[in-house]
Amino acid sequence: MQAKIGVLLVNLGTPDSPRTRDVRSYLFQFLNDKRVIDIFCILRLFLVNLIIVPFRAPKSAKIYQDLWSEKGSPIIYHTESVCKKLQSSLGDEYHVDFGMRYKNPSFKKILSSWENKNFQQIIILPLFPQYASATNGSVLELAMDVIKKWWVIPEISLVSQFFDHDLFLKACEENGKKYNFKEYDHVLFSFHGLPERHVDKVYKDGICKDNDCENGINDANLFCYKASCYETAIQLSQRFQLQASDFTVCFQSRLGGGWIEPFSDVVIEKLAKEGKKKILVFSPAFVADCLETIIEIGDEYQELFEKCGGEKIQLVESLNDNDTWVECLKQIVLKRRV
Repeated sequence: MQAKIGVLLVNLGTPDSPRTRDVRSYLFQFLNDKRVIDIFCILRLFLVNLIIVPFRAPKSAKIYQDLWSEKGSPIIYHTESVCKKLQSSLGDEYHVDFGMRYKNPSFKKILSSWENKNFQQIIILPLFPQYASATNGSVLELAMDVIKKWWVIPEISLVSQFFDHDLFLKACEENGKKYNFKEYDHVLFSFHGLPERHVDKVYKDGICKDNDCENGINDANLFCYKASCYETAIQLSQRFQLQASDFTVCFQSRLGGGWIEPFSDVVIEKLAKEGKKKILVFSPAFVADCLETIIEIGDEYQELFEKCGGEKIQLVESLNDNDTWVECLKQIVLKRRV
């Protein structure tokens, strides 16, 4: 039976190997994306190609060496496992594949190869729960750039975000319930950071700070990354029956000033100095464990916490190939079918 519907899962990406040259190639592609570093083109090329990448690649390569295992990069093998499970669950009427926005397997190449597959419908599903122009927006823009060149364009469905999907939240809840919350002094919901100007651009009138985003989603901030992060944390805190004083929302991986606050490392240092000894950390922006979860939270934040007087940072693993997470993706796909 020929598949009628193509489903393409897209994650961020990873170097082909932890060698410096492959890390350099990955960073060149990633940081030259105009939706990632949204500044004047000539300035971006100068900063990325002559300053940031040459200095950052050797340091990042050493970190990727710590991340790599015999199976390779975790973001690859976890996404591949989810892809296989989703294919099995959806059946032969669907063709499910996965790709990376940056490097390999290239989602652009995979999507381009589908031009003559005669699919009745194609569903593009970026694996980023909360919409950001630098992630979901970049994937969807590139998908449209590819598809617009086709002579025959089938039904196309683009998934922009799913942070509020009940099964996504349930999968996060399942992972969290593996831990005894009573053993921890505080809970962190640490999301990937963004420059404040990225979230400000969501609004036609005003800026993010004018829209009460710390209280979650409202009609005005539906596509504001900061608001959807807070909404995710609020929804999860309710499932875990946490009080407002029991948890903090924070943002990691900043590259400079002018990024969304509070910063995760600053919060961790503060909690340690307040006498907190054990912290449970969720990272609900990442559906597959990667450098930002395993190394940044699991290793670097643990070292920082101990240095400031704390004892244990416990990372709650990402969804990876959790069966409820796979069912979430299945329901998203089925809802999009025409």
